Amino acid sequence: MTETAVLGGGCFWCTESVFLALRGVLGVTPGYSGGHVQHPSYEQVCTKTTGHIEVVRVVFDPEIIDFETVLRVFFSTHDPSTLDRQGGDVGPQYASAIFYQSPAQKETARKIMLEVQDEIGEPVVTRLLEAQTFWPAESYHHNYYARNPGQGYCQVVISPKLAKFRKRYTALLSS
Repeated sequence: MTETAVLGGGCFWCTESVFLALRGVLGVTPGYSGGHVQHPSYEQVCTKTTGHIEVVRVVFDPEIIDFETVLRVFFSTHDPSTLDRQGGDVGPQYASAIFYQSPAQKETARKIMLEVQDEIGEPVVTRLLEAQTFWPAESYHHNYYARNPGQGYCQVVISPKLAKFRKRYTALLSS
């Protein structure tokens, strides 16, 4: 039995890299959700007019890693207090968002969002949205960091984020 989470935490290259490293995660697919254009392309989403958010679809084994833990990792690896931006990535496509897949996920997300807000002492602007169509990103976005570790964005943004994540969540890492 598996469960699915659809999460927007800024650039999907970063988010994908984090979740691929977790034990119990069976697959991560970058893509788009939340917009009004059918089969959006990366170029269309970058125009900021489609309403889509860059997301990852995370398929996981809830016997190994539960949704609450997935969310704790999600919130600790991006800034949920900035509206439509993560660092230098600015625009509605970089919104912090959870597309809940069930009423149970919605309730868990609400609970964790309140806890995170108390922890950071700032309003959490993460959007809690009902599941919508997930459109997989173009193939060149899949496993981007693993295939392009020397690329500038990967070195400056993703590598430090992964190092911090690995240090904090050593016990959750896959072998």
